[in-house]
Amino acid sequence: MAWTDERVELLKKMWGEGQSASQIAKELGGVTRNAVIGKVHRLGLSNRAGVGPAAKPEPAKAAKVEPKIKPVPKVEAKPKAEPVVETAVVPKPVTPARRQIIPAGQPLPPQPSANEISPEALAKVSEIEKKAKRLTLMELTERTCKWPVGDPATDDFWFCGLPVKQGKPYCEAHVGVAFQPMSSRRDRRR
Repeated sequence: MAWTDERVELLKKMWGEGQSASQIAKELGGVTRNAVIGKVHRLGLSNRAGVGPAAKPEPAKAAKVEPKIKPVPKVEAKPKAEPVVETAVVPKPVTPARRQIIPAGQPLPPQPSANEISPEALAKVSEIEKKAKRLTLMELTERTCKWPVGDPATDDFWFCGLPVKQGKPYCEAHVGVAFQPMSSRRDRRR
């Protein structure tokens, strides 16, 4: 259905008479109530406050409001309490072993702190990262280690890229850092 000049004029006339959008849609035929409302808005017709053409909004009467000033009660001075000294919590520095980017939808691996990772595992990671393929995100596959190395905001950020351990997203060295045996995790909780 097209909005012809005749249909638009009929819409304007009926809207001005105060008829509802449903009544106008029924009279015009082939349009919905929402189509009538949309056309009314596009034509910039006024919103109606009342029913019928005689209904005009009454101007609001402004009442004079004089501010009331209340006296402020006097408060006796109390001795000041000693200042509370708060200690700042210093976050642990982010080490390469703790930096990880996990794709959306995958659960996060346990996050061991740097002091819980064995020195042998860290030494193994350092040696492995020297042999790493240094892949970009677009070069990763199912079979390449997805361990991130460096700061993602810099140009020297890369992924390990060595062959993954069966069923894991990382190579053997990075699995040793990312996943802790169940018994050691139980011991940490006690």
